[in-house]
Amino acid sequence: MDILIVDDEAKIGTLLSEALADAGHRAAAVTHARDALARIEAAAPDLVVTDLRMDGMDGMALLQEIRRRFPTIDVVVMTAYASIETAIQTMREGAYDYVIKPFRTDEMLHLVARVEEKRRLEAENRGLRGALARTRGGDDLVGSSASIEEVRRLIAGLAHSDAPVLIRGESGTGKEVVARAVHRASRRAGGPLVAVNCAAIPDTLLESELFGYVKGAFTGAERNKLGQFQLADGGTLFLDEIGDLPASLQAKLLRVLESKCFTPLGAVKETRVDVRLISATHRALEDEIERGGFRQDLFYRLNVFPIVIAPLRERREDVRALARHFLADWGRSPDDLGEDALARLVAHEWPGNVRELRNVLERAVIVRPEGRIGATDILISATRGTASGPASAAPTLNLEDAEKEMIKRALDATGGNKSEAARLLGITRRALYGRLERYGLE
Repeated sequence: MDILIVDDEAKIGTLLSEALADAGHRAAAVTHARDALARIEAAAPDLVVTDLRMDGMDGMALLQEIRRRFPTIDVVVMTAYASIETAIQTMREGAYDYVIKPFRTDEMLHLVARVEEKRRLEAENRGLRGALARTRGGDDLVGSSASIEEVRRLIAGLAHSDAPVLIRGESGTGKEVVARAVHRASRRAGGPLVAVNCAAIPDTLLESELFGYVKGAFTGAERNKLGQFQLADGGTLFLDEIGDLPASLQAKLLRVLESKCFTPLGAVKETRVDVRLISATHRALEDEIERGGFRQDLFYRLNVFPIVIAPLRERREDVRALARHFLADWGRSPDDLGEDALARLVAHEWPGNVRELRNVLERAVIVRPEGRIGATDILISATRGTASGPASAAPTLNLEDAEKEMIKRALDATGGNKSEAARLLGITRRALYGRLERYGLE
């Protein structure tokens, strides 16, 4: 194991490094925290053992800087000035352990052995998870249509590449499912997968969410905060709805892609990360480029390996498999879905794609908690488009009667809890009250 010792008493550093070397480790010692950071930037060790009180940058500041910039390095803190408060603070800042001087050499060797075993188990766990993920491949990709098989083929081709991936498709088609399949099939499967929805976070907060900040960067920044890029170090960062990324952050993202470096808010030094980027959008980015809303150079960097997911209406043969998959998620048998219900599902245009299908089936499960789900339990509007063929034989429903029945069943399923019933129905509580009054169900 590579170990760096930081102590302003050179004799202690020398003795400790020699003892660690005799035990089979590669150890070096420095007397200043700034020198330690320079060595870490050049070649990161597995473990840093640092004194707490030192001239200039002290051990606590060094610990904080290591945890911010090099989160995979373990840190052990040494001090001759022990107190409960100091011990608590070092552990809160992310130290692996806390050692009181003077200590016996065998105590330190035992502690280093514990760190080494922890790191070995972590590496083994990552390897097992990666092997399992590669074995599973794209199991979450449900369906056997030609378009889904093509997505599986593309994912398999990415297994040994770190190239950026851009997933495109309408809202609700399952872009995050594909992103997770890409990550699991890759050599980074043992590392983290961090997902960020760029459209769900206000522009004013998105920069700090992605890149983090240091204590004092702005009013209310009372401690350092790691950004999503740092949390994804060694793994994959999935940026959903990348087309909504504000122009002010597009340049910063481009720099990360080009240099793998960025500067957290309020920091003076860059942070280096090893992250594979997967992005997704439902927008036509080429049109956004024409309008000046998206950088062309960023698009080219993101679109190294494109994957396009077809809308559900173009792969109706997957509806049966998806429906049965969702029923299994809720503990229901695939046989609980009647053929008349399936015909109605296949006939629908699915403007909301797979997400809409899941919501419709969840409501059907609520209104039909037991027994076979029939066409009358599939409460979707017939005006949103139907397909030709056998599905056109699906029964025509009176939509008001169907809505009334659905509301009654939702209320029964929730024991009359109107807030919960509104959530299950996918409407607001206020909208539910309006329908209750309209249908005389109060």
